[in-house]
Amino acid sequence: MAVDVAIDYRPSSDEPFMNDQQREYFRRKLLAWREDILKESKETLAALQEESTNHPDLADRASSETDRSIELRARDRQRKLISKIDDALARIEDGSYGYCVETGEPISVRRLDARPIATLSIEAQEAHERREKIYRDD
Repeated sequence: MAVDVAIDYRPSSDEPFMNDQQREYFRRKLLAWREDILKESKETLAALQEESTNHPDLADRASSETDRSIELRARDRQRKLISKIDDALARIEDGSYGYCVETGEPISVRRLDARPIATLSIEAQEAHERREKIYRDD
């Protein structure tokens, strides 16, 4: 079902939660984010392939290897982010997007707009972080 969403549309808490327009807005936002990450990844891979020259100077080689390692770690984080984006897109399709996985309550539209892959409401996220801190401090 195609939904027409204006370019300047922003979800509001004054409208029904996760109506067709909101779902389409977040679907497009997630797809655009995913596309940006994939584009960056392709550019990074191309740059890494070009940079594969062997540096005669040990310091240059070490610096190059450090840069490469940092880039690869960033790519790994982005790979995990793409997985979370894909999960969010699947939740849009199955109708569970926008609802907290712990409480079942709606996640605020403002939170989803800021972090479209959010699976927890602010309250559940704060409780999760408090529990994490307690266990980490032991």
